[in-house]
Amino acid sequence: MAAAEVHRPGRLGDPDMTLGTDPRADPRMVAVLAAMGLDGHGEPATATADSSMEELYAWVDEAEPGFEMLFDALFADLTPPDGVVASTEVISGVDDNDITLFIHRPAKADGPMPCVYHIHGGGMVLLSAAGMSFVAWRNELASRGLVAVGVEFRNGGGKLGKHPFPAGLNDCASGLQWVAANKDALGVSTITVSGESGGGNLSLATTLKAKREGYLDIIDGVFAQCPYISGAYADPPADLPSLTENNQYFLDCENMGGIAKAYDLGGPDRTNPLAWPLHATADDLAGLPPHVISVNELDPLRDEGLAYYHKLLAAGNSAQARTINGTCHAGDVIFRTAMPEVYGATAAALRDFACSV
Repeated sequence: MAAAEVHRPGRLGDPDMTLGTDPRADPRMVAVLAAMGLDGHGEPATATADSSMEELYAWVDEAEPGFEMLFDALFADLTPPDGVVASTEVISGVDDNDITLFIHRPAKADGPMPCVYHIHGGGMVLLSAAGMSFVAWRNELASRGLVAVGVEFRNGGGKLGKHPFPAGLNDCASGLQWVAANKDALGVSTITVSGESGGGNLSLATTLKAKREGYLDIIDGVFAQCPYISGAYADPPADLPSLTENNQYFLDCENMGGIAKAYDLGGPDRTNPLAWPLHATADDLAGLPPHVISVNELDPLRDEGLAYYHKLLAAGNSAQARTINGTCHAGDVIFRTAMPEVYGATAAALRDFACSV
């Protein structure tokens, strides 16, 4: 009897498949992306690991406003929730630089509340915590009974750059320590560190840094979404098949290789777990607080997030994994209007986790 044919998903089975033609994709998401011309493979990447630093910085300067316009358009029609108040705090970081913290909270509270310390996405190289999508996310979390604190860290490029690793990580750690030192004034009971994409990287790296430097006890939980943590985008390894399966589904691996170089300068930090947490050893991971690793089915980064989850378990930690089917990279927190129940489910999962630790 002939062996049954094995169907390989995405571009592993059909190199010409796009996010728009992949039968796994949520059609509501595809409709939004198609209207923006983002449902296909797009043009070849112009910023890659082979680009010079000057070329990479120029690309970030040009691309950042485009990404901001995209996310602003997706969230422009949302009405801020009632009963949420926002404020800012400017603190001094470990490098003697100013760091802005955006604090969103319920207007009324009966006592201390769990805090989500949110680190925004953008590959550690672009975007801002002041962006409309991140403001909306903090408002969403606050409307669910949490204190949400967003940190404006230095980027590897763009309007908040050029500050390569470890500048942004240092800012995230400084902001976290300030929140912990001011829990009573903020009305905070516990702290969950969370972020998506580059923010997922920095959430995991901040936790590893806290362990190395002796203040891990201030972190009660970690909820990392679609984390960008391998640094292996210029030459995708076989043990991370989603980098091939879902390549050019909203994210392009060649382009991510260039963004990674802008962050770590293509140097020896390429295997430093504080820069790229997937390189963490069992000793690095031992004794960490509970984690949730949330990934997207149609994301090139899916398998590196799941690989980190398995490493957490192997090191003896409490860890959960969740996969949001039908969605591209960060699709569960981008398409608030098109897929409100998907957005709400991730917000609820984060709230429930923050309340449990």
